[in-house]
Amino acid sequence: MTQTSQKFDLEERTTGFAESVIELCQSTNQNLITRPIISQLIRSATSIGANYMEANGASSKRDFRNKVYICKKESQETQHWLRMLSAAAPDNRAKLQILWQEVHELVLIFQKITSSLRH
Repeated sequence: MTQTSQKFDLEERTTGFAESVIELCQSTNQNLITRPIISQLIRSATSIGANYMEANGASSKRDFRNKVYICKKESQETQHWLRMLSAAAPDNRAKLQILWQEVHELVLIFQKITSSLRH
């Protein structure tokens, strides 16, 4: 699969994003402050892809819409935790900014999908 086609394969994109978050969290120094942030970040980041995979197996249009809406909410939550980790672990700001930009794009994609399903 080429780089361009991977960018449009949302299952692959959300999985790759979660893997990148996991890798970053593994390399981040854990302490009293970063440990709970990392835990929350991993939960929300990995939930995006899991819910998108569930959406693709949805039993109805309504079920699909609900799962995609959860993807959007988890993406927004992930943005929050990335920002918190950036404050708690400033040495990782450059990597966190790249991940924040990717999850921001995911928020916009899921917003567009949910908006188009309302009509």
